[in-house]
Amino acid sequence: MARTLVFILTALLLTSCGSKKVVYNGEVKRNAKKMENKSPKQTAKKLANLDAHMRMKVYVLQYAPIAQKEMKKFGIPASITLAQGLLESQAGVGKLALKSNNHFGIKCHKGWRGPSVSHDDDAKGECFRKYKKVDQSYRDHSEFLRYRDRYSKLFKIKKTDYVSWAHGLKKAGYATDPQYAYKLISLIDRYELWRFDASKEPTKLKKAKNNKASTIQNYVVKQGDTLYAIAKEFDTSVQALKDLNGLRSNELAIGQQLIVK
Repeated sequence: MARTLVFILTALLLTSCGSKKVVYNGEVKRNAKKMENKSPKQTAKKLANLDAHMRMKVYVLQYAPIAQKEMKKFGIPASITLAQGLLESQAGVGKLALKSNNHFGIKCHKGWRGPSVSHDDDAKGECFRKYKKVDQSYRDHSEFLRYRDRYSKLFKIKKTDYVSWAHGLKKAGYATDPQYAYKLISLIDRYELWRFDASKEPTKLKKAKNNKASTIQNYVVKQGDTLYAIAKEFDTSVQALKDLNGLRSNELAIGQQLIVK
């Protein structure tokens, strides 16, 4: 699966603060409207002319209905699908997305008999699936996860628990990037993608409430931070932080948001 070390997306993840409410109206809706009935190349061209944050929000509005439709049919959280689409396709303007309509970095793999393109990723000139329409990429992504044994455990997780889904995807080997799960979670929190799962609040806030936290405070991970150092600073334990934030390892990513007491 494609590694996605993209400067713009990484910058967005590093600058996410999670405190400002995301608004999907006004200019965002107008820009999304302009994408209707356009060819993939025309859409990508218009997206490329937008600033990074606007591009991300327009992409979300554009594909949220498809992600929700896939969630209803296959049980994959719309938030996860959208976050993967944003990350893997660079919000619709990545090279692979432009030449193949492949928004999820799905490689050919054994048994693929459809069209394909050559694209440099973990190795040079790897084989990736190609689609006529982006909608087909979304459907193939759903089927790719639903009908492969290594992802079967994911479907035992609640659709509203995107944190566990993100870590489950990484653990099952969807991507080689060690920070993949954290990038998905950061995108979901930053752009409030959990709303498309019919959730009223983000997973982290639910976990905080369940733990009866008297006060809720966000902490953004900085270079050199460790869970031990953060736990010590906020007078808690490493395990408490992991439980509160749904973490399954001690790995942290710069710009990652943590809820601390």
